[in-house]
Amino acid sequence: MSLFEKSEARNLEAVQPLAARMRPRTLGEFVGQQHFLGEGKLLRRLLKANRLGSVIFYGPPGTGKTTLARLMAVETRNRFRQLSAVTSGVKDLRAVLEESRNEVATGGRRTLLFIDEIHRFNRAQQDALLPDVEDGIVNLVGATTANPFFAVIGALVSRSQIFQFQPLSRDDIRQLLVRAAADRERGLAHFSVQLHDDALDFLCEVSDGDARRALTALEIGTLSSKERPVQFTRHLAEESVQRKAMNYDGSGDAHYDLASALIKSIRGSDPDAGLYWLARMLEGGEDVRFLCRRLVILASEDIGNADPQALPLAVAAMQACEFVGLPECQLTLAQAVTYLACAPKSNASTVAIGEALADVRENRTLPVPVHLRDSHYGGADQLGHGHGYQYAHDEKGGVAAQDYLGVEREYYRPVDRGFEAELSERLQAIRKRLREAGSGVDSEAGPPEQEF
Repeated sequence: MSLFEKSEARNLEAVQPLAARMRPRTLGEFVGQQHFLGEGKLLRRLLKANRLGSVIFYGPPGTGKTTLARLMAVETRNRFRQLSAVTSGVKDLRAVLEESRNEVATGGRRTLLFIDEIHRFNRAQQDALLPDVEDGIVNLVGATTANPFFAVIGALVSRSQIFQFQPLSRDDIRQLLVRAAADRERGLAHFSVQLHDDALDFLCEVSDGDARRALTALEIGTLSSKERPVQFTRHLAEESVQRKAMNYDGSGDAHYDLASALIKSIRGSDPDAGLYWLARMLEGGEDVRFLCRRLVILASEDIGNADPQALPLAVAAMQACEFVGLPECQLTLAQAVTYLACAPKSNASTVAIGEALADVRENRTLPVPVHLRDSHYGGADQLGHGHGYQYAHDEKGGVAAQDYLGVEREYYRPVDRGFEAELSERLQAIRKRLREAGSGVDSEAGPPEQEF
């Protein structure tokens, strides 16, 4: 490298933010993702065997996807080429692929093609990658914050190894901050930064596993401080970090994962967890109507007759939220979530309708018993419709010994929790009376002593 090139490189590095300057230069410096990059793990084995093929990195921002792709190119001695699916089109993609084919054809190195935000490529653009990926002309590394099983075409997913990046742990973030403060070449050592433990704890907590966010806060606090050495205190850390931005787009993975966590927490009778996931969704800008619909569904699906008040309360919450709106309706949602979480649970009705639907779809269709058929039209009497029907209100206890289905089936099995425990006792007596219709017992004898 010439003196001019070295000077140019130093000038470019000087304007880079700390997070960019502190990118690891070797795999040994890379922090985090040891579940697939640790010694003996799959990605490490692929790199050692130099059989990378096509991989997709899936995970939140600031967890090292771009950095790791660059390091992999160095490790495998590949040429590194990068495209952004946000700004690149098919023309740009074909140019890189053509260049890579020519390089291989003339005995040169293979290319590691890194495509950032690959889910933003349309189907035609993703299809264009397939031939060169299959032929091994390029080692493709696609990075995405969206679930690739939904956002990337199946043909590409089937040819790729999927590696899910996790947010960095607090220890990982702490290690990066301490390293940046002490690094003389790329970091902040010339400012003599004294990192206070409570400031480190705060940044590790508030960064949400995003290394870029933590390093940016460290740089802002250091550069804005007039003290030398810099006393990086908790107060300085708080003043240097921006308000937390939720990784939430209302339609992607975060939307479905948080909704799932909310429902499962309420179903599991944990009001505290339910409130937290509700708060996450509200803070992320979730549609209140979506939340209300989910709570109304849950009231029937997971509580049912164990607490008959759950459904009316959920419906009332939905109507109140529509009437009041944000921010006040968050109080209504909190009331609904805590009530539903603490209510006794039963999915007996959910299971029952599922079994009934399965019978309808999979088994022989049952005819309506003649005595239950409509008899309110001329000629019905000649067909025998309604003959033998017993009007339940005329029977003692309001239950007639009568067959309503034509076959022996029990779909609804109440649980022994909440109000459904009482329904279970009543239903036992009711079913005993109904079975008398096929047992030869005199229907005039009346129902059991228990009133229904």
